[in-house]
Amino acid sequence: MRSIQITGTGQLLELSRRLKAAGGPRLKANLARRIRRAAEPLHSDLQDTITGLSISGQGRKAGGRGGPSPTTRPLRATIAAAIRISVRTSGNPGARVWVDRDALPPDLRNMAAVINTGRIRHPVFGNRRRWAQQTTTPLWWETTIRRHTPRMAAEVARVLDDVRDQIT
Repeated sequence: MRSIQITGTGQLLELSRRLKAAGGPRLKANLARRIRRAAEPLHSDLQDTITGLSISGQGRKAGGRGGPSPTTRPLRATIAAAIRISVRTSGNPGARVWVDRDALPPDLRNMAAVINTGRIRHPVFGNRRRWAQQTTTPLWWETTIRRHTPRMAAEVARVLDDVRDQIT
């Protein structure tokens, strides 16, 4: 699973150099705020998509026993809470939206990527001799990003033009 980065490498680097030369911390903060604002709808849509994602499984086999889940944390809400945004105006400037694996419990570090495949295979109640398979909509991450990319690219281009006009 990849993180999404909106960068206009050449334009943003040149703009970053000009901002540094102009010594405009106010301009730089304004640029960062507006780029973050352009990425926030994607961030919230990714969170909404994962929390609303339906996961279905096979029914119980004859004689199958049930029981309470060994964990109390909600899977999709945990992943949604780990989706982050960062904005940089120097170095490699741009916006980045990603799943922060460090914010997830150790046993769920790869789960966002696994769910993105559409096939979730896991041990039944922690019993590694019995496995269950669940399915969900594949490529939820990429589909959501593709839906937002044109709007974000246009918004970042507009922000760059506005800041470029202020500098020159």
